[in-house]
Amino acid sequence: MIHPKTELKHISQEIGYGVVATEFIPAGTITWVLDKLDRTFSPAQYQSMDKIYKEILDTYTYRNNKGDFVLCWDNGRFVNHSFNANCLTTAYDFEIAIRDIYPGEQLTDDYGYLNITEPFSAADEGTERKIVYPDDLLKFHKEWDEKIKHVFHKIIEHQQPLKGLIVDELWGKINRIVKGQEPLESILNNYYAEELK
Repeated sequence: MIHPKTELKHISQEIGYGVVATEFIPAGTITWVLDKLDRTFSPAQYQSMDKIYKEILDTYTYRNNKGDFVLCWDNGRFVNHSFNANCLTTAYDFEIAIRDIYPGEQLTDDYGYLNITEPFSAADEGTERKIVYPDDLLKFHKEWDEKIKHVFHKIIEHQQPLKGLIVDELWGKINRIVKGQEPLESILNNYYAEELK
């Protein structure tokens, strides 16, 4: 489920729609949580589908570390890619804002950690990276881990509208990580190594 203080908005002809903040979202806010309405499709289910359904899943899903295709039921599926993403996923089936997000600003992910099946050229944002590759998580996980670590402690400092979707066991883990009683797991745990599965 996407953060409630967001809306779907047409961004441009090239980009299409995106998810935009309607209010200030401070760094460390949980911006998305995998919930019970999100649908998961195994690779076998995907392969058995008609082309029209495969194209929908190719556009609107990410793959988890088991290789399953995860389809968000709400506007979360419209979060666009950016090499300067303001949100990052964690190893815990939720995403957080890694910097402050202002009203009218898009919430963005780096698709490099979504286990995409094929590389694609992204919009030029003046960054060194121009193409998103299926193995970007192997190359950039340490950089992304540092960005997550930098704001993770703020999770317990902010009001979290999506906290009700975080089970008590995970919330306890978050608190132990913040207190230094447990290590923060790497975003690399989300990697799906197709050839090894």
